[in-house]
Amino acid sequence: MVQHNLQTNEPGVSRLEVLEGPTGRRRWPEHVKAAIVAESFLPGVRVADVARRHGMTPQQLTGWRRLAREGRLVLPADDAAVTFAPVVVEEEAPGTAEAPVPDADRGIIEVETSDLVLRVPTNTLPRRLAELVSALREMP
Repeated sequence: MVQHNLQTNEPGVSRLEVLEGPTGRRRWPEHVKAAIVAESFLPGVRVADVARRHGMTPQQLTGWRRLAREGRLVLPADDAAVTFAPVVVEEEAPGTAEAPVPDADRGIIEVETSDLVLRVPTNTLPRRLAELVSALREMP
């Protein structure tokens, strides 16, 4: 904040404050929030430094970090940290075939979070699935 003293003969205004940087509420796109939060989780990085670099308060960034830990803010994938669960396919022994699966249940992926269940076809692209989950979380 910069303060200027005004030399005038008129009563009323004697000081003027000029605020630098953004003021008021800003809307941050989800991908920008995610990138800033991911940056703040890097080893050796301080939250206050990241917040200052992006023109925000450390408290706001701490709130976004909490959302990420709770799973309510999706962070960009770190390619080095991607792991997969092993898939085991067992062959059926003769005479132990299971009952046929109804067509309605075939080829469906079900994603469940604390307050959301999303069912999509198995050929849904992962990026589209992430977009759907993000859009549903933003709904009131």
